[in-house]
Amino acid sequence: MPFPQPFYRWRPHPWHGLETGRKPPGLVHAYIEITPFDTVKYEIDKKTGYLLVDRPQRTSSQPPTLYGFIPRTFCGSRVGKLMPQAKKGDGDPLDICVFSERPISRSEVLLNTRVIGGLQMVDNGEADDKIVAVLENDSLWGDVNDVSELPSNLTERLRHYFLTYKLLPGETSDISIDNIYGREHALKVVDASIADYHDEFGD
Repeated sequence: MPFPQPFYRWRPHPWHGLETGRKPPGLVHAYIEITPFDTVKYEIDKKTGYLLVDRPQRTSSQPPTLYGFIPRTFCGSRVGKLMPQAKKGDGDPLDICVFSERPISRSEVLLNTRVIGGLQMVDNGEADDKIVAVLENDSLWGDVNDVSELPSNLTERLRHYFLTYKLLPGETSDISIDNIYGREHALKVVDASIADYHDEFGD
């Protein structure tokens, strides 16, 4: 019996070895690093592709959605130019937050998602966009096409989480989120991150 094509003899690297999505920039894959149940911040180890414990969350704050990144994306010069307040992109894969009605409690899973908007976040002068998406065929959120169609309290929870998730008592944060943008701008950010990836790593 022949192996299916493509066939991976070894586990592909989640950032470099997986496809960006079925039809980017609108339909993309999300590789999930953190679930809404996690009190520890996990992050992909860029060398090995395994999840690395970045830090225990310092406060009671937990991510309100599934949180990860879009494979084969990179926040470089093109992404940075889309955010006037930023000096450059943050040099990481493009982050993505995914709404799902059913609780998904496992990380290191790959989701089919539809891009609906994003948060224009600047972290220490660098563009650190958070793309907002919905799980494809989700029974509650599956028909949402733009972030403006979500209840405003949900997007405000996302904003509050990212404004406070690095905050320590007695310290100030150098994170700002000046805008929650819709699908049209989000697609430009995803496209820019794909082009930045090709510039940085090639095909």
